[in-house]
Amino acid sequence: MAAFSRHVTVDWKGSVLEGRGEAKAGSGAFTLPVTFPRRVGEPEGVTSPEELVAAAHAACYAMALNATLGRKNVKAARTVVTAEVTADKGDAGIKVVSSKLTVVASGLEGMSAADFVATAKAAEGSCPISNALRNNLQITVEAKVQ
Repeated sequence: MAAFSRHVTVDWKGSVLEGRGEAKAGSGAFTLPVTFPRRVGEPEGVTSPEELVAAAHAACYAMALNATLGRKNVKAARTVVTAEVTADKGDAGIKVVSSKLTVVASGLEGMSAADFVATAKAAEGSCPISNALRNNLQITVEAKVQ
């Protein structure tokens, strides 16, 4: 197995409260603004570390779930995955406390809805991002079939 890596560079100017940064993917896939006030307040079109973790978790889990379905010879015309990452801001700073994965499958062939729910929950264990986050925050999976 060959190792691989990805990177994002943040160019930050100014103080934490008044400054701003730009997160740029090494792949060129995105350039996103980041600021602390938008991190803990209303986002207003500016991303945050927590939103980027949610993006990574949703994308990884979508791949893990669909790979699991494929190994079971099950097809879904579409799966929509949302990851909602929650953080608490307290006296000690910001702590990420949970990531809730929600998946809705449509056009499911080869598996009952009940079996899909069980498979969706089990597939979370094969998501590398889940495994990196595990024991650091609560991970939940909610699944349904349309």
